[in-house]
Amino acid sequence: MDILITAGRVLPRPSAPVRDGAVLVRDGVIVAAGPRADVVAQAAPDARRHDFPTGTALAGLFNVHVHLAFDATREMLPHFEADPSPLEGARSRVRQLLRSGVTTVRDLGDRGHLGAAVRRSFEGSAAPRLLVSGPPITVPGGHCHFFGGGTASDDEIRALIDANAAAGADVIKVMASGGQITEGGADMWESQFDARQLSLIVTHAASHGLPVAAHAHGADAIEAAVEAGVSTIEHCSFMTGPRSFDRRSHVAKRMAAEGVSACSTSSRNWRTIVERLGEELGLAIYGRLPWLEEQGVRLLAGTDAGLSGSVFGDPAGALELYEWLGFSRRRILEIATEDSAAGLGLASVTGRLAPGLAADVLVVEGDPLASLAALRNPLLVLARGRAA
Repeated sequence: MDILITAGRVLPRPSAPVRDGAVLVRDGVIVAAGPRADVVAQAAPDARRHDFPTGTALAGLFNVHVHLAFDATREMLPHFEADPSPLEGARSRVRQLLRSGVTTVRDLGDRGHLGAAVRRSFEGSAAPRLLVSGPPITVPGGHCHFFGGGTASDDEIRALIDANAAAGADVIKVMASGGQITEGGADMWESQFDARQLSLIVTHAASHGLPVAAHAHGADAIEAAVEAGVSTIEHCSFMTGPRSFDRRSHVAKRMAAEGVSACSTSSRNWRTIVERLGEELGLAIYGRLPWLEEQGVRLLAGTDAGLSGSVFGDPAGALELYEWLGFSRRRILEIATEDSAAGLGLASVTGRLAPGLAADVLVVEGDPLASLAALRNPLLVLARGRAA
């Protein structure tokens, strides 16, 4: 049956708003999106109608960096380590994401291929499109070793990639640098793999047709990962020490030229961080985002959801960081939809309201081009045509 959505505003893409618009969905695919009269004329007489005269219809949002294995509490790591049956908790987090308007999710690290199990559990029902990595590649005792991806040789690296691919991974994740939640591991700015090892990972992942996402805070790790040919840099902090940074223009220019995207992994916690550290250091940390934009690097929307305080149900809180940094609301919505789709290789699948694309549709009360707070008021969410 046709689904006909009419709204006060329709954003086929954020740069092309349509007043008094409509979206027509058939069999999980968008048939038309644009002026109301044009779209309504294409709908079947018995179409299921949804009318939102003061609402805005736009493409479903992306969160390209989550950890469904974590519960976002202060005790998220002990809870993770003690949970013998994590599936139901992970399913609940997926539902939170969907209800908040997120229709495409990328899980970048779990244990025991939880993400793939979650995806299977939602087959035939409403859920976001879920891309998964399985256990990330790390070093013994290294960052996030508790996911089970510690490797001590080239052969072990290849074997883990093979196992993740066999389990249904859509992307291979590597911890190119240290991180902040693993006691005893490398510091955030320290590299865990050299350029040769990262190149091996990219090459072997490519033999399975898989891209590579590199967790990289350190400037050296970012440069090595870009040189190796990864597809996305997660965090992309350009750190050289606890409070020092080295934004390398030649690296950013290469990222832009080769289509390597950057994900900020910033949740609504950004406000707390700026308040705690002060605006000057806050800008030193987050100012990399407008700088990357100026360099032509594609930015992706992701929040590291699951870490302490990084909740699954507040995409607006995370996106407001960009507004604080001076991004226009139009650009922010582009990052959260069509740019993230392009960065994950899904531009021909989703990210816009266009004929032939998946019916990933979010309707919110108000106008997110006037205020991002509108994203906190979802009225309807469709994931591939299925209502949340």
